[in-house]
Amino acid sequence: MKAIKNFASRLKIWVLNNKKEAVTLGAILLIGAILRLCRIDEYMIFLADQGRDALVVRRLLVNFDPILVGPGTSVGNMYLGPIYYYLMAPALWLANYSPVGPSVMVALFGIATIFFLWYFARRLFGAWVASVAALLYAVSPTVVSLSIFSWNPNIMPFFALLGVFSIWKFWQEERFGWIVVAGASMGFVLQSHYLGLLLAPTLAVFWLLTYLKVRKTEKKKRFIVYSLYGLGVFALLMSPLVIFDARHGWRNFLAMKEYFLVSSGTSFGLAAFLNRIRTVTQEISAYLLGGRELLYGKIVLGAVLILLGWTGMMWEKRQDIEKKGIMLIFLWLGMGILGLAFYRNSIYDHYYGFLFPAPFLLLAGLFSVAARKGKSWGKILAIVLASALVFVSLRASHLRNEPNRQMERTIKVSDKIIQEAKGERFNLAAIADRNYEAAYQYFLEKERAPLVIIDPQRVEETITGQLFVVCEKPESECDPTHSPKAEIANYGWSKIDAQWEVEGVILYKLVHSL
Repeated sequence: MKAIKNFASRLKIWVLNNKKEAVTLGAILLIGAILRLCRIDEYMIFLADQGRDALVVRRLLVNFDPILVGPGTSVGNMYLGPIYYYLMAPALWLANYSPVGPSVMVALFGIATIFFLWYFARRLFGAWVASVAALLYAVSPTVVSLSIFSWNPNIMPFFALLGVFSIWKFWQEERFGWIVVAGASMGFVLQSHYLGLLLAPTLAVFWLLTYLKVRKTEKKKRFIVYSLYGLGVFALLMSPLVIFDARHGWRNFLAMKEYFLVSSGTSFGLAAFLNRIRTVTQEISAYLLGGRELLYGKIVLGAVLILLGWTGMMWEKRQDIEKKGIMLIFLWLGMGILGLAFYRNSIYDHYYGFLFPAPFLLLAGLFSVAARKGKSWGKILAIVLASALVFVSLRASHLRNEPNRQMERTIKVSDKIIQEAKGERFNLAAIADRNYEAAYQYFLEKERAPLVIIDPQRVEETITGQLFVVCEKPESECDPTHSPKAEIANYGWSKIDAQWEVEGVILYKLVHSL
């Protein structure tokens, strides 16, 4: 608490002494906030994963059901730790159990990451490039799209940046207490998504460099003590998951081994590996800097390579802090790209979360080099490139599209089910490509509807006289009485008693046909 007060006091003094820069930063944060919070209840994703998480956290708050394991992964049959659920709890409670609360929490983490990235870039490379990097991060469509709904991977960029900043303080300033923060950050990253493991090599390398720097000095003892504290904090955060794993035959460990190491059946020689590096690098450039356009991503990547060459030629003339900053960021980004290149399955946007801040920090360092080498025209070229990137990012903004209103639709369908159930017990099923029952179940449970989940082991107790089927496909593809969906098959022979269209969704009421 004292550290927060001291930081707030220093920030106030800084604002008074740097009014123009403060106004610029304020404008960037405002842009980031607008992109993330504007009509968030309409744009946020609310599908089965969000419903599942809200159900678990609501039961924690209402029924005091402890949470010892987190959500399951979409691939790999693994479970994450429960940290995200405990982060969700205050937000869901403050929002009176509306799922908008956790989405706003994620958006606030996104805004905090903008500020944190600016702060780190400013310390390494200077004021104006820090503002450029923060603005680019604030408007990046991929970053924004993963900052407007509740999902465990969406907090990973903040904690990844916090971990890298902490290892910088530990390595460069020899403030050994920061290794505790790095350990805690790694715990949060790893419980956001298991690909966060790829951040560990960067932290390990700079821990080792710090050890080599202090091993023959009187600081070695403090180094070891705080390193053990950091390891202890990390172990404590991961302990619920380890206990769960030990009690369930190490299923997570075995699933992770298969997930990362077992071949997907494709060739993976040197040529394939190099091609994978190229693909991953282009995707990072396109997704984060090029407005999700592969062509723009390639252009940006070309510009970055030119700037890297320029930086290499000017390396000896750079300030020590700049060189060390670029080295840290380059290793962070390089380790991540190599790790993702080894990964043999499909890579989705959120898998890059542990790397999100890195390209923007690297760009800040390269812009700083360009401006100093080329003086005024180098700075102009950097600003022109940054302006072009802002333009293509804003052109791809989600605010230019109609909102999905998924939560609103889910609420209306749930209300219709409650109305048509007429207070009688009922079962529920969903027919959809990207959704399942949990999204609807959350609002039904929230309204204390008499929903009964069918248990194949207790058929007579759990099968009711009516089954409501939500079909999110075209009506011609629904056919609820013949669906292989387990919830429908377990219900037994049935017929359609009634059907309605609610917000573009077909809702069926099925009853037994006997």
